[in-house]
Amino acid sequence: MASAAAGSWSKRWIRPEVWPLFFATGTAVGICGMQLIRNITGNPEVRVLKEKRAAGVLENHDEGKRYSQHGFRKFIDGRKPEIMESINSWMADPK
Repeated sequence: MASAAAGSWSKRWIRPEVWPLFFATGTAVGICGMQLIRNITGNPEVRVLKEKRAAGVLENHDEGKRYSQHGFRKFIDGRKPEIMESINSWMADPK
């Protein structure tokens, strides 16, 4: 009986049509995991250790700015909010 259930499971889920679903779900779980780890390890408002929680509210603006101005934000800072700048300007800007 167990082998019949295992056979139907593999026939249903181990097919080429299902792999994009696995990849999309895996990507979403990976992004959520990265953000969770980033918040736990780097966010100045999250305190995991009991000694740090006892400190209460800290007014540490430098640490907060370092956390919020991460590498990706520095990379996109000052750029136009467009995905394909050259195509957009070619199609929208008159000569």
